[in-house]
Amino acid sequence: MKRLISTLACTVALGFSALTAHAVEPVRIGLGIAKTGQFAGPAAGPLAAYQMWIDQINAKGGLDVKGVKRPVELVMYDDQSDTAKTVSIYEKLITDDKVDILLSPWGSHSHFALVGVLERYQFPMVGSTAASMQIRSLKAKNIWFPTSAIPDQQQAALAKFLKTQGVKTVAINTVQVGYPQENRRELLKALKAEGIDVVLDSEYAAGVKDMTATISAVKRANPDAVVNMSYPPDAVLYMKTAREQGLTVPFQFLLVGPTAAFFKPLVGEDNLNNIVTMGHWSPEKADWPGAREFFDTYKERTGEDPDYLDTVLAYVSCQIIEEAVAKSGLDKDAFRQAVASMTFSTIDGPIRFDGVQNVATPSMFLQFQEGKAQIVYPPEVATAAFVPKKGWAQ
Repeated sequence: MKRLISTLACTVALGFSALTAHAVEPVRIGLGIAKTGQFAGPAAGPLAAYQMWIDQINAKGGLDVKGVKRPVELVMYDDQSDTAKTVSIYEKLITDDKVDILLSPWGSHSHFALVGVLERYQFPMVGSTAASMQIRSLKAKNIWFPTSAIPDQQQAALAKFLKTQGVKTVAINTVQVGYPQENRRELLKALKAEGIDVVLDSEYAAGVKDMTATISAVKRANPDAVVNMSYPPDAVLYMKTAREQGLTVPFQFLLVGPTAAFFKPLVGEDNLNNIVTMGHWSPEKADWPGAREFFDTYKERTGEDPDYLDTVLAYVSCQIIEEAVAKSGLDKDAFRQAVASMTFSTIDGPIRFDGVQNVATPSMFLQFQEGKAQIVYPPEVATAAFVPKKGWAQ
């Protein structure tokens, strides 16, 4: 993390101090990502994962390009958290820098903004940190989304999970932001289908500073479960307020926030204990090759745990590229066909695409137990059983 570039654009050759006249030509990989601006924080983990993968590839002698090992060279620009800049950067990477491969930027908004560029130049890109039902409406042939955190399937799974825990009543609080709102709408449908009653359905503004009234309303409703469709800032505030008010609901779910690297230090490990959140990866999943190794290596390099979603998805996108290029080489048509047809072995389990969507990874839910993020649903991939939340540390 401390080695990150400070200039707006740079070319980085990692692991190879010099190329001899007899060395093969490097593979040029392009990336535009937020290093400054409002998205720099959440983009830092994926960027660290990208850099870790490049270091690992070069340490192994290079990227296997259809049987030939070639060093990897990163061409990177800071998009300054500006979607318009993201679009112009990727067009430059394709037309001026003439990169061979693209890594994806941070966030659904950036991914969707790039679809036109990718289609215009017929340049395939494996996505990472994007999750929305809108992906299915994209008539795109050059982008793929590895996540399974798509609101309709995710919330259908959450409703089933709640039912398996004997939940009969749910309180829902939702921040007024797109992705949480999309999840709320789908959860309401799913709860109705499962016969679970909604005893509270409230919303609050992004940037909320006080959730006292919100948590008080939850306590009055006395639900079996509370589902807070959060983003990270309000997720932290929820934790603080729920602790202060002694909220004793046994099933407490936060949508986005708990898996972020900064979250546990802010709220405390004991308070995070038994909170449920979205996510489909855990280093405790022993039968996913490299899952524990990724966690340990990332922590050794950065000094912090990876978040359990975006950072993992960034690394997974690199693994997909690595496996596809080994089969297809760098020809765009062959690469596109490889990504569209192969089943990939990743730290997040097997991944396979149907159109733009990953159809191999089920929607999952994590629960923090004694400092570890355990998969608690669905049972066929669970690493631990769900434990009701019993209280808060002071």
